[in-house]
Amino acid sequence: MNLSPTLLLAPAALSPLLPLVIDGNHRVDAAGLSSDQVSSISQFSDVRPGDWAYQALTNLIEGHGCVAGYANSSYAGGRPLSRYEAAALINACLDRVSEQSEALQRLLKEFERELAALRGRVDGLEARVGELEATQFSTTTKLNGEATFVVGGNAFSGSASTLVRQSQEQFGAISFNYDLTLNLDTSFTGRDLLRTTLRAGNFSSMYNSFGGGGPSPLSTLEVAFQEDLGTPDADGGAVIAINRLFYQLPLGDFTLTLGGLVEQGDMLAISPSVYPSDTVLDVLALPGAQGAYNMNLGTGAGLWWQKNGFAISANYVAANGQIATPQAGGIATSGSGGAGTVQAGYSGRNWAVAGIFSYVQNANDVIVYATDLVATSFNNPGNTTALGLSGYWQPLHAGWIPSISAGWGYNSSTYAADVANAGLVATSQSWSVGLEWQNVLRKSNALGMAVGEATFATSLYGGATPQDGNLMWEWWYKVQLSDAITLTPALFYLNRPLGENTPSGRSFNQLGALIKTSFQF
Repeated sequence: MNLSPTLLLAPAALSPLLPLVIDGNHRVDAAGLSSDQVSSISQFSDVRPGDWAYQALTNLIEGHGCVAGYANSSYAGGRPLSRYEAAALINACLDRVSEQSEALQRLLKEFERELAALRGRVDGLEARVGELEATQFSTTTKLNGEATFVVGGNAFSGSASTLVRQSQEQFGAISFNYDLTLNLDTSFTGRDLLRTTLRAGNFSSMYNSFGGGGPSPLSTLEVAFQEDLGTPDADGGAVIAINRLFYQLPLGDFTLTLGGLVEQGDMLAISPSVYPSDTVLDVLALPGAQGAYNMNLGTGAGLWWQKNGFAISANYVAANGQIATPQAGGIATSGSGGAGTVQAGYSGRNWAVAGIFSYVQNANDVIVYATDLVATSFNNPGNTTALGLSGYWQPLHAGWIPSISAGWGYNSSTYAADVANAGLVATSQSWSVGLEWQNVLRKSNALGMAVGEATFATSLYGGATPQDGNLMWEWWYKVQLSDAITLTPALFYLNRPLGENTPSGRSFNQLGALIKTSFQF
């Protein structure tokens, strides 16, 4: 075979690749010199301008124009050549020579050992490359991931002294937790997407640590991890599991999504919030309407249309769609844990607004961000109709004016005929407002704060007036340590973590602090 011109490198590039044995056991590098002899370019001097081989090689190059296949497409005439440079030049010319002249035959004879060594080495490299190509990961699949460390703790206060003491004993320790997410994105046409997400973490083992003295998920940082990771092992440790597996296919102005494990948010054309760039309390990262934006995860399908800024999305997710028993799972059954969603909105250059409607099956933990009273009511069979209106605006240039993201949600719930609904939640609401400043103190750093309420009861069946609600605040500052590493210290405060279940006439609140470190790769 003839050596490919693209592999004919300068000696300095070839030398680490071509340690060869030229005569006997004398080990030489690409310049034909012993590896312990090479110290400068002046030693590459096997073929000098006065040698017959040098002149014959010059005539060959000038007669067949084959310098372009060598090194940087240049031939520095007048300087000494190593024997390997000479062999590489000869090899580059062979494809252009129609017949072998006496001079060429003499050159081939003179440099036959170097030519054989070059060709043998390239044959070996090509074989090894072939082996690598046969075992390499798909070139159409890209891997990206994020590892997160969180160190945090809580303090409780208020006039409900017994509850404060019990909460401090149960949830007051400082803890260190982690989360790891790996996304494998594959495209078969360049426009479609097959996403496989692997996720593991140990936040589930401390489910209530940021919950605030009760089983309600409330506004906890951990709920996002628990809901996505599923049930922890017997020791409460990490579970490595498939967290997403879905396929998206563009069809003109439409996009079709189908998945065995897909989240509601994966099938919405518009995300009507730009808060936050670094999540602290997960509930405040949603667009204010936690009933409508329930982020149900399971078997699902969706279709969205998007053109000139306008978008309409429709999707359905069954949390228990993998189970064949109708009472406990399936698709569009009483036990499917289903949520059907329709969203319509418009997104401009630096703003967006969207309205959303979701129809949710209760008793399946679909709506998880709620006060104790609401969560208890939603554990009963029935349905919840959830509406939401959300939007954002952000300045075109970073400065003193922050981006603003806001949303509001309204829910109406009914229950199965065999459920005594007196005292259960009839209507509920939620809201949030988030502000974020970019390039604060230093470029790429960000400052943010948000306030809002997770889903709280506004009316009950039977006519009683609920005293529910729990205001939440968070403040954080993200430090961009490098392109891939961020450090985010944060504070959060809950004024009534138990909502309606706070002891009558008493106060009970929660203050938390954490440091979050994220590694993106």
